[in-house]
Amino acid sequence: MGKDVSPDAFTPRDRGRYRRKVQRCLDTLARMLSDGSFTFPRKHIGLEVELNLVDEDMRPSMSNTAVLNALDDASFTTELSQHNIELNVPPCPLDGTSALRLESVLDSYLDKAHVKAGEAGALVAMIGVLPTLKSEHFDEKWLTNSARYSLLNEEILASRGERPLLSLEGVGLPERAPERLRSFAQSILPEAACTSVQLHLQVAPEEFAPHWNAAQCLAGVQVALGANSPFLLGKALWHETRIPLFLQATDTRPEELKNQGVRPRVWFGERWITSIFDLFEENVRYFPGLLPETDDEDPMEALESGEVPKLTELRLHNGTVWRWNRPVYDVVDGRPHLRVENRVLPAGPTVLDMMANATFFYGAQRALAEQERPVWTQMSFQAAEENLYAGARNGFDAHLYWPGIGWIPPDELALRVLLPLAREGLRNSDVSDAVADRYLGVIEQRCLRQRTGSVWQRDTVLRAEERGMDRDAALATMLTRYLELSRSGEPVHSWPID
Repeated sequence: MGKDVSPDAFTPRDRGRYRRKVQRCLDTLARMLSDGSFTFPRKHIGLEVELNLVDEDMRPSMSNTAVLNALDDASFTTELSQHNIELNVPPCPLDGTSALRLESVLDSYLDKAHVKAGEAGALVAMIGVLPTLKSEHFDEKWLTNSARYSLLNEEILASRGERPLLSLEGVGLPERAPERLRSFAQSILPEAACTSVQLHLQVAPEEFAPHWNAAQCLAGVQVALGANSPFLLGKALWHETRIPLFLQATDTRPEELKNQGVRPRVWFGERWITSIFDLFEENVRYFPGLLPETDDEDPMEALESGEVPKLTELRLHNGTVWRWNRPVYDVVDGRPHLRVENRVLPAGPTVLDMMANATFFYGAQRALAEQERPVWTQMSFQAAEENLYAGARNGFDAHLYWPGIGWIPPDELALRVLLPLAREGLRNSDVSDAVADRYLGVIEQRCLRQRTGSVWQRDTVLRAEERGMDRDAALATMLTRYLELSRSGEPVHSWPID
């Protein structure tokens, strides 16, 4: 999805050519996997952070063009809505004390973003869902000015044939009744409300399947422990509302196709895998092209002539199937490599919290991937998917299934099982004890105090409403305080409830 496309409408001939080209790319990838075309000198990690821009009244600031011009830094790019930008942090090794350096680099980038956004009259908000969004901010006119985004919007709406419906029943604030949201959108811009942290791990081809399966097993506990998205359009909904919101905002299926069991493009998947090829092949088999643009490369001929194929169409197609753990093929410095992209976590609340979430994930993923009897051989794929939705909806109040234990709250699962595993996985990845102590300690304290960004937001809004504020004022007041505490750098489990 990082590739611009032609602004011209696509024809049936374009779609046929695209389908054939994607299949040619898939065949080429199969050849590369069987021939051992991938080099793997050292594990690298990468990180992307999606950011919101707000004005001094805490409303969305539709100023990403001005902010990006002020930044003048290729590490910052556009996102779907004019109130979003994205930070792509350069990859770094996983081992040693690299994570501490990455934390420092993240701080530097975000300090720069705060300064340059201020010059454009905006503030940067690092949060899963901006709580002050209104339905008016989902108007098509607020799409970022890019052919890619306009065509994506048109194609999804045309495929669906009707306006996206946002329909959610929330988890009530303490001692309050559950709140419900039912709202039609004019565009796919509700997707832009979902701002996330995307974690990348470079893996060898033979390591991909166990690492992806392990990531799927971890998804439910990840969102429960990292939830930071409790409000949307003035309603208190799920602890991690991004999860169902993303599904509904980009759903290409009308009700009839849902009833037939047609797969959604925001997808957990449906089975454990044995190769990265399984995922790319499913994407090609099940999902029609949304942006069917082709280039002139014959990927098989490129491979046979000793070149590294770009696989442009397969990569573009892969970018329009939003798996929560996505396979990635990329070419860097003339070398092809494979990555697992973990997409379940929200942005924020602080750099330290995000680094803790990342370190916990990388460590636990490595340990689970290397177990003699893998956990995914002891649980159904459906159980892992149900864990994702339970963790997203209920946060610390969720009950997750884990083999050998049964149903267990996420904080207890982390403290008893996954934090020790994460430490083991980090040690096996040659990550320093100082890194493990710093970041896993944050996760441990978050579990002991049962305070995520979502819990803090919900409690702070409730306290403001008890003082007589209406919901809009309470959300704006909460967000103002959130930004102050986020800039302080102290992890969210230590934040006071004013």
